[in-house]
Amino acid sequence: MPIIRFIKNWTLPIAMLAGALSYFIYTGIPALEPTKPYVARFIDILQPALIFAMLFITFCKVNPRELRPCRWHGWLLLIQAGCFALLAGLLKCFPHLPGQVLAEAAMLCMICPTATAAAVVTGKLGGSAANLTTYTILINLVTALIVPIFVPLIHPHPDLTFGVSFSLILSKVFPLLFCPFLAALFVRYCLPGVHKLVVRCKDLAFYLWAVALAIAIGVTVKSIVHSEVSVLYQLGIAGISLVCCVVQFWAGKRIGTCYNDSISAGQALGQKNTVFAIWMGYTFMTPVTSVAGGFYSIWHNIYNSYQLYRKRNEENK
Repeated sequence: MPIIRFIKNWTLPIAMLAGALSYFIYTGIPALEPTKPYVARFIDILQPALIFAMLFITFCKVNPRELRPCRWHGWLLLIQAGCFALLAGLLKCFPHLPGQVLAEAAMLCMICPTATAAAVVTGKLGGSAANLTTYTILINLVTALIVPIFVPLIHPHPDLTFGVSFSLILSKVFPLLFCPFLAALFVRYCLPGVHKLVVRCKDLAFYLWAVALAIAIGVTVKSIVHSEVSVLYQLGIAGISLVCCVVQFWAGKRIGTCYNDSISAGQALGQKNTVFAIWMGYTFMTPVTSVAGGFYSIWHNIYNSYQLYRKRNEENK
């Protein structure tokens, strides 16, 4: 049917629009005010559950023997860690630099790890989910190491020592990245029948991601609406996050082309775990900086929608 075909073809834009509209409709109905704490709690449970299920299905389709570092991983890690360190050094040397918030927003956008859903999009686009998964693990570990080292230079937190910061980041990363991976390994080797059944679910992970995306966009809109940042600063942060998004997708694809893996490298560097970025902004920097994660979520999902549209057109020719 045309309606079903339309929904399948435009899943991501529909999910983004649904997430934004749902937030405004829900908050615009005064009678629903008492339900907000329960809805917030439900979302806190549903979102990680969706991500876990999505990653579990994706990891079941990835052969563990294919999870090994490749050369473009090193270049991308150098770009993310290097840019983050350079910006931190700049702010340390010039603490009263005009537009410090914008520089911090760029730091957040550069060091933010690859989105857990990136493997799903990479598979849809024809890239290597195994190479993407390997990089996702590596960049999360690098982020856990480098953020506690450099952030105290510009935002000293007496209570956030290196060990505490490292543990905080791992506590956010481990359940939603490594647990689905370990569960997929268990099913692959101990429950082969269940594994075959999961592998047959061709597009289930993608549609689970679409639901998770709608929720993430709703959270993003909430963070932007409730932000106390002036409109001028919000526009500046939106611009900085857009530049970071464009540069990282371009650099990833350019480097990946040299190793015949432009799709995976582009998604690895460009598609970010923006919910994690918002949390990092609040925890290690300032609530103002965290807005960058919300805007980045919009930009990279718009670009992902365009890539999927272009891929679909190529397949229909």
